[in-house]
Amino acid sequence: QMQLVESGGGLVQAGGSLRLSCAASGRTSGIYVMGWFRQDPGNERKFVAVIAWNGGTTYYADSVKGRFTISRDNANNTLFLQMNSLKPADTAVYYCAAVRRPIPVIRAPAQYDYWGQGTQVTVSS
Repeated sequence: QMQLVESGGGLVQAGGSLRLSCAASGRTSGIYVMGWFRQDPGNERKFVAVIAWNGGTTYYADSVKGRFTISRDNANNTLFLQMNSLKPADTAVYYCAAVRRPIPVIRAPAQYDYWGQGTQVTVSS
C-alpha cells in the first residue's frame, strides 16, 4: 500500500501564492502518474494537474494553466503544487493522487488508486 499526506494549505488573499506538498510513503515503487485534484462543497472532484513520475511530462486544467506549476522530487517521493495568482474560485480542498499503472484518462479521478486526506485552500477576495 501507499500512503499520501498533503500539507501546505491555508488562507491567502487573492493574488497570493501557496505551495502544496504531498509526501508518499509505504510502497512507493512503480508510481506511473501523480496528480492534484480539488473539490469544493456540492461539486465533484476535478482535475487540476498531473505529472508523469519518470518522464516529468505535465498536464494542466485550463483554469490553472500559467498560474500553477506541478513538480516532483523523485528521490524523496514528494509531489508539489506551486499556486500563484490565486483567485477565490481556487478555493477548495486539494487532494493528491497516485497510480502505478498506465491509465487511459489522466484527468479522471476514478482512474487513481491512492489518495491523500486533502488540504484546504481558501482564497479571500
